[in-house]
Amino acid sequence: MHSTTETEDAFDPYADRLREECGVFGIFGHPDAAALTALGLHALQHRGQEAAGIVSFDGARFQSERRLGLVGDAFSEASVIEKLQGSQAIGHVRYSTTGETILRNVQPLFAELHGGGFAVAHNGNLTNGLTLRRNLVRDGAIYQSTSDTEVLLHLVARSRKPRFIERFVEAIRQIEGAYAFVGLTNKKLIGARDPLGIRPLVLGELDGCPILASETCALDIIGAKFVREVENGEVVVISESGIESHKPFPPMRERPCIFEYIYFARPDSIVKGRSIYERRKAMGVQLALEAPAHADVIVPVPDSGVPAALGFAQASGIPFELGIIRNHYVGRTFIEPTQKVRELGVKLKHSANRSVVEGKSIVLVDDSIVRGTTSLKIVKMMREAGAKEVHFRISAPPINHPDYYGIDTPDREKLLAATHSLEEMSRFVGADSLAFLSVDGLYRAMGHERRDGVCPQYADHCFTGDYPTSLTDASGTIARRTISPTREAG
Repeated sequence: MHSTTETEDAFDPYADRLREECGVFGIFGHPDAAALTALGLHALQHRGQEAAGIVSFDGARFQSERRLGLVGDAFSEASVIEKLQGSQAIGHVRYSTTGETILRNVQPLFAELHGGGFAVAHNGNLTNGLTLRRNLVRDGAIYQSTSDTEVLLHLVARSRKPRFIERFVEAIRQIEGAYAFVGLTNKKLIGARDPLGIRPLVLGELDGCPILASETCALDIIGAKFVREVENGEVVVISESGIESHKPFPPMRERPCIFEYIYFARPDSIVKGRSIYERRKAMGVQLALEAPAHADVIVPVPDSGVPAALGFAQASGIPFELGIIRNHYVGRTFIEPTQKVRELGVKLKHSANRSVVEGKSIVLVDDSIVRGTTSLKIVKMMREAGAKEVHFRISAPPINHPDYYGIDTPDREKLLAATHSLEEMSRFVGADSLAFLSVDGLYRAMGHERRDGVCPQYADHCFTGDYPTSLTDASGTIARRTISPTREAG
């Protein structure tokens, strides 16, 4: 998977964060399919801000519009939506976990196959994608992107099964890792979720038309009704005949990514019947019980730390205050060439609210520490604003291991918690004290007594090192440099 490099970190003041994965959306049988898809992608923008794309089908031909940048920049004009004719459409918002952010990697990807066109959008990461790619290229496959999603197109194309859905199933049986696929043919809308359900996918309905989306917030924005979650290992086939459900994998206990609850999903989304907002508040409550602090105010690191900070404040009885104000209008492209301005990067996004923190002992609440560089700058900003003491509390366990399922994390040696003790981490960020939520505390916040060590309820490998699937590419000798570096002119 793609990892943030030291060069990127030097130029990007926001590199020290977990990067969102991607978001997918699809609708079948609605006259405003493309417009509704664009709205759905707006609601999923938090899952990827680097590129967006929509493919529609009008009964005769496919239309594709793929752009770098935000959904609002790409699909706000009526003229763009009018090009995407048809009552079936799928869409994608991207953060690149595999492959550069160049136009040929922007999804949905499309290919003309035997039997007709096939477009596909993917949230997740295939842990044997490079291995499959090497084998396919050796056998004569010609790749047009560096995205692991293209593997699926080639596997479907090479299948000799008579029906498309059989070819699709044969393809996904060969892949490993995490995925939520949304695909579009000239007759069908297809949704598929990996056997463990690591990546999310829900089924909704609007005016009798079925919808697939990464999160329920994408249904809410268009007034659609939530029907159910696509089950782990399920393939949903939507056509004019209705909805078919296929279960091509042996039954397995679901193990969704715990980071959906901690970080990725929008706070107003519902996952497995649980409010994301309420779960994050519960993590803050549990954190206050495990790691109390004597302080005057609780200050969230916006926006990610706000729900947990509210829970911490309610459990501790310490007032909640907005001691940091976030500037929502700073784009990641605002990078000046001088080192001095780069060092001010964190202040472009966050500003201290001096009236709240000056002369006070504060508890800073955030949801994660990755490299620690941003945390260091925020603690320093609080001290410069006059904070008397700064106690740092993290509403998740320490991130000790990289992710290979669609979350962009640095290599293990660049994760602060993997290379430093708790005391060393506290000194590094400059806090008076530092504490993380325990793994069992996280599970209690999720409504469980404790983590099931034999069969864990969630994919929590970033904390525990317990990876839920085989890591073929990571454990083998396949290197990403086997993909030829190219750059698009323009």
